Amino acid sequence: MARTVRFHELGGPEVLRIEEVEVGAPGAGELLIRVDAFGVNRAEALFRSGTYIEQPKEFPARLGAEAAGVVEAVGAGVTGFEPGQPVSVVPAFSMNAYGVYGERAIVPAAAVVHRPETLDAVGGAAVWMPYLTAYGALVEVGGMKAGDTVVLTAASSSVGLAAIQVAHRVGAVPIATTRTSVKKDALVKAGAAAVIATAEEDVVERVLGLTGGRGAEFVFDAVAGPGVLDLARVVAPGGTLFAYGALSGEPTPYPGFALGMPALNMRTYTALETTTDPERLRRAEAFVTSGLRSGAFVPTVDRVFALDEVVEAHRYMEAGAQVGKIVVAVDH
Repeated sequence: MARTVRFHELGGPEVLRIEEVEVGAPGAGELLIRVDAFGVNRAEALFRSGTYIEQPKEFPARLGAEAAGVVEAVGAGVTGFEPGQPVSVVPAFSMNAYGVYGERAIVPAAAVVHRPETLDAVGGAAVWMPYLTAYGALVEVGGMKAGDTVVLTAASSSVGLAAIQVAHRVGAVPIATTRTSVKKDALVKAGAAAVIATAEEDVVERVLGLTGGRGAEFVFDAVAGPGVLDLARVVAPGGTLFAYGALSGEPTPYPGFALGMPALNMRTYTALETTTDPERLRRAEAFVTSGLRSGAFVPTVDRVFALDEVVEAHRYMEAGAQVGKIVVAVDH
């Protein structure tokens, strides 16, 4: 039996319950992980509330797709892992099939990466989703290179902060946007070349000014909604606007027609594009591990909660004041 977070109905953070659940043994292609820490992501809040890209298929439902811990048992046909190894779980599966919020979890071996010795459990639960998302879109798909400029919305999120470091790693220039000036100093300290407070400044004017009128080769947008029209105006000819989130909750217009059909690439992106493709995940793991070893990548953890505080952790995330990752540490 293991203490496991589940929910029996859709709703706010208060629907989360910690229950004793029989975990069982890993099946073919699976691993049993002792979970030492797990990351708290907006996807889980959306899944819990019924507003995610997929709905819970049955109740009680589990949640969570990012964790760090130690291998306890190996299922049939799994190679490359053995009990006692420190590992991280990356978001590579439906939360209808697996969930990592709890003391132990069975997960697909294909969703597990080896955790560098220099990374503790909290760091191991904070690093992969942000860096895989940023690397997968900007480097793997986009081909971001030295000298490129990238505009990052919701830049104080864990993905935004990871994207700043990924940009520096390849020699690109990260311009951060945030709603107000409250988080400006934190973003400058995190490495942003410039910070634009969207409620106080003209995004188009600032980006074009910062780039000598050229515009940005990439926009990495977590917000979507009507704001994409201004973001599209700052994309350099032939550049790409990646939409990887929809924090605005509003309909997103297609800017190509509204702006007179400029040479603009716009595409959606999710980390699953990277984590469910073995070759892409192999390259991403190598890129992130290299950055961690060199010190170029340092995961930003805003706050750590205990397992008993998981409801509070979700409330804190939904308040939106964090800079970086929210992690729950599991005390065995």
